[in-house]
Amino acid sequence: MSDTPVRVGIIGMGGFAGAHHQALLKLESLRQSRLVCACDPRADAFAEQQAKWRFTDRGVRVFTDYRDMLDACGHELDVLVIPTPITLHAEMHRAGVERGIPVYLEKPPTLDPDELEAMIACDAQAKKATLVSFNFIIEKPRQSLKARLLAGEFGRLHEARLNVRWPRATSYFTRNDWAGRLQGADGRLILDSCMGNAMAHFVHNLLYWTGVDGQMNWADLRQVRAELYRAHRIEGADTFFVQAATAGDVALRIALTHACSAETCQVEELHCANAVIRYVVGSHYEIRRADGTVEREQLPPFDSVVDNHLAYYRYLRGETDRPATRLVDSRPFVHINNLAYVSTGAITTFPADRTSLVRNPQDNGEYHEVEGLAAALNDFLEKGTWPSPGLFGRTASSRLATPVDLPATRDVVERMIAHNAPA
Repeated sequence: MSDTPVRVGIIGMGGFAGAHHQALLKLESLRQSRLVCACDPRADAFAEQQAKWRFTDRGVRVFTDYRDMLDACGHELDVLVIPTPITLHAEMHRAGVERGIPVYLEKPPTLDPDELEAMIACDAQAKKATLVSFNFIIEKPRQSLKARLLAGEFGRLHEARLNVRWPRATSYFTRNDWAGRLQGADGRLILDSCMGNAMAHFVHNLLYWTGVDGQMNWADLRQVRAELYRAHRIEGADTFFVQAATAGDVALRIALTHACSAETCQVEELHCANAVIRYVVGSHYEIRRADGTVEREQLPPFDSVVDNHLAYYRYLRGETDRPATRLVDSRPFVHINNLAYVSTGAITTFPADRTSLVRNPQDNGEYHEVEGLAAALNDFLEKGTWPSPGLFGRTASSRLATPVDLPATRDVVERMIAHNAPA
């Protein structure tokens, strides 16, 4: 480890920014970083948190506007951390780049493909490449398995599956003005959903596994078909069935939902000619070979925020040649997310007679349950079977979408808002 702490500025105090503040406390104790400044438009509302994070003792300067913060402190900073709402990422990223400050940007960078291209072009002028913190790419077991996969140990990879189920209380979607929204009041794409935000890590992971052209390579897409549903009273979707094919002819099946009340599940599965690899994020991986042998390993402790900070610091110090995920590496994720909307054409609201609210006594929150959804998600993953017509009230058929359809996203979203809003 270097004896010279990385000087950090951070935009934000609420939401996931809190995890960064906790990580920076730990990193300062390791003499890896020093928080110079922080800002939030409601900084006074976080007085308790500032005391907990010992801002005064640490000499942290506090601002309410990130531009004022960068004007006052930008010359001192080695990195600018941006864990803010997604629609603010592009302008804040540009502000950092234009001041010569390397940027640590929370995932996803944006969900608008045009905005992403503008950010990539901006980053080409950056002093150091931006890190997009899709947190799990730097896991050592993941990197090792990807190398073994590329070396041909398991035979050709022909299919990858993703199964993620995270309960979300109904209150989650009332916490701000963008949760569950497709579009902002200013007409900008938001596309907030389980796939576009909360579970974006895992979709990005799947695209990483299927990037068969190199160790730090993500798969480009050839085509996407999707069906999108919702149980919550939101503008967007909380459940995704997505099937895709990569340019390298690997099939993808992705099943995601917030419409559940049971325990979380986050499993990545790779089907190769000679083995099936099951990677349970945060727990273990298992390799079942065609000859009947099984390899199983527990995943070591992994603090995703601390470890990603340390990995980016190593890049900033010249110890590694690139960040784990660059803006350009985010392109396949942004594309698959957009093409899912283009393919589905309409978001189907689960029928009321199949949907119930379940109260969790631990947090007193209300959670949606959809009768038959768990079985439908499993059938889709295991057999490629789409929900049968009428099961969840969907009447329209989805279509295959390809990258040439990306410009259609905005028109599709506007039709969804106009004609397919929840009752």
